[in-house]
Amino acid sequence: MNAATATATPPGAGPEPAARRSLRARLAAGTVGLAIARADVALFRGARTHGHGPAAERAVARFSKAGEHAALWLAVGAAGALLDRPRRGQWTRAAAGVAAAYGINTVVKVVARRPRPVLEDLPQLIATPTQLSFPSAHASSSFAAARGYAPLLGGATVYPVAAAMAASRVYLGVHYPSDIFAGALLGTFVGALSR
Repeated sequence: MNAATATATPPGAGPEPAARRSLRARLAAGTVGLAIARADVALFRGARTHGHGPAAERAVARFSKAGEHAALWLAVGAAGALLDRPRRGQWTRAAAGVAAAYGINTVVKVVARRPRPVLEDLPQLIATPTQLSFPSAHASSSFAAARGYAPLLGGATVYPVAAAMAASRVYLGVHYPSDIFAGALLGTFVGALSR
């Protein structure tokens, strides 16, 4: 049994082809890559196995679906621009940052081509537009929105929602934690440029 299989597959679990492929790819990065890969799988399993139940899963899936294609955050920006005329320019720039973060994320995802987690004993709980995982578009658009909308709505309002939106993707089994981290960094950077 190789190191990637030992990391990805606990005793008694079935094969995890996408997880193993992702782990093998990151092994090329050496010790740091292996540490990240192990942490990814461990944190993924923790999020995917704790705090679950039918009602919770349905609620998280509905919330997460609102972030698909940055829809929730673009709607917030459009509503702000419509209702807050004195700060319309700020709202428009922040919403443009959300759209830009989503677009850049899509390009990076196509280039990176990391497959989504496929763990036989922990199936994905929500459908996704693609089977590409890195970085998370939910995280990038959410953190671009948090960065752009914080001066308008308050950081204490938008950052917790952004973090919950990003975390929902690991809870639902469609992203590794490192996908979320990378998406959050990308979104924060792009959101800062749009202010």
